[in-house]
Amino acid sequence: MLQSLLTTRSLASRRFRLFFWGRTVSLFGSGMTPVALAFAVLQAPHGSQLLGYILAAEILPNVLIVLIGGSLADRYRRDRLIQLGNVGAGATGAAIAALVLTGANPLALFPFAIANGALGAFTSPALRGIVPELVTSDQLTEANALLNTARSAAKIVGPAAAGLLVATVGGGWGIALDALSFFVAAAFMARVQIAARPPSAGVVSLRQQLREGWDYFRRQRAIFVVTVAYAGINLANMGVWRVLGPIIAARTFGPAAWGFALSLQAVGLLAASLVLLRAVPQHPFRDGMLAAAALGLPLVALGQHPGLVVLYAAALAAGVGSTVAAVTWDTALQRSVPGDKLARVLAFGDVGSYITIPLAVIAAVPVADHWGLYPVATAGGVLLMVSALLPLADRTVRTTSLDQLSREASTSPGVGTDLETTAGQEGSSAPT
Repeated sequence: MLQSLLTTRSLASRRFRLFFWGRTVSLFGSGMTPVALAFAVLQAPHGSQLLGYILAAEILPNVLIVLIGGSLADRYRRDRLIQLGNVGAGATGAAIAALVLTGANPLALFPFAIANGALGAFTSPALRGIVPELVTSDQLTEANALLNTARSAAKIVGPAAAGLLVATVGGGWGIALDALSFFVAAAFMARVQIAARPPSAGVVSLRQQLREGWDYFRRQRAIFVVTVAYAGINLANMGVWRVLGPIIAARTFGPAAWGFALSLQAVGLLAASLVLLRAVPQHPFRDGMLAAAALGLPLVALGQHPGLVVLYAAALAAGVGSTVAAVTWDTALQRSVPGDKLARVLAFGDVGSYITIPLAVIAAVPVADHWGLYPVATAGGVLLMVSALLPLADRTVRTTSLDQLSREASTSPGVGTDLETTAGQEGSSAPT
C-alpha cells in the first residue's frame, strides 16, 4: 500500500512532491493541537466557558479576512504566501506552547489565537488554490486524495499522542511540536517554484478582484447551494464535536478515550482517502453531500451516550464521510473554476460555510447549560444530517457530473495546467 501511495502520478511532479511532504509534516504537528489545547484550557478555572471563546478568537478573524486572503492568492505567488504563513504559524504556535507549558492564564492565549486565525485566512485559499498549478487536471482527484491521506494519517497519530501527553507530561509539548512542524513546512515550500504571479496582478484593483470573484461565485448554483448547506453542517459540528465533545469527555470517559475517538475518525478519513486515490466519484456535489451526512452520527452518539463502542463506530463512519465530502468539493471547484479566480471562489466558499462557526463555539456551552449537554448534542447531530441532505432537493446538485465540470472548464486554460517546464523562470505568469 505504501509503495502504491509513493508511486502515484501526482508525486511524479517535483513541485507537488515538495508541497506534499511539507504539508504532511505540518499536518502531523497540527494533529496534536486540538486535543492538547482543549484539555489545557479545560484544566484552568472556568475553562469550559473559555474554550469556546478561544476557538472563536481563532476562527472569527479567519472568516472576516479570508476574502482578502483569497484575492491575494489570486494576485501573488501562492507558494510564497504559504511559506510566509507557515513561518508565522510556527511563531504563534511556539508562543502558545510556552504559555501552556508555563501554566499561564488562558486569557493570554487570545492574541495568539487571533494571529493564528488571521494567518490561516491568508494561507488557506493559497493551499488549495496552488494544487492545480502543481499537477495536471486529470490528477486533481488523486492529488487531493493523497493530501487527505496525509491529513488522515496525521489525525490518527496526533489526537492519540496528544491524549497521552495530556494525561502524562502535559499537552504543551504537542503544541510545541506543531510549531516546529510549521518551520519545517516553510523550508519545503521555499523549494517549490511556481509561476511568478497571475498576469492580472497589478492591473485589476483588489476591490475589483473581490467583485469579480463574488459575481462568479453567486452564478454557480451548485457551489452556492452546497456552501449554504455547509454553514448548517459547521454550526452543528463545531459546536458539538469541538466544544461539547471535550467537555463530555472530561466529565466521563477522559482525554485518552477522546483522543482515541478522534484517531478512529481519522482511520475513516484514511480509508476513504486510499479508495479515492483510485475511485473517482462522478457526481461530486451529490456524493459529497450524501457523505457529509455521516458527520452527524458521532454527535448523536455523544447525545445518546450508548457507550464508547458505538461512539467509536460513529466516529469511524464520520471520518469516511468527511474525506469524501472534502475531496469531491475541492476537486469539483479545482476542475470547474478558472485558475485566476480559484482562490477567490474558495475564499467565498469558506466565508459562507464558516460564518456560523464563531456563533457555534461561543453559544455551545450556554445552550448546553440551558438545555443539557446530551439533548443539545443529539439535536446538533440531527441538524447536521438535515443540512447535508437538503441540497439534494436541488436538481443541479444531484445531476452535475465531473465530466460536465471538466467540459465547462475546457475553455479556461488556467485550470489544471502543468507548469513544470516554466516553473521558477523570472517573468513566468500563472495560467489564466
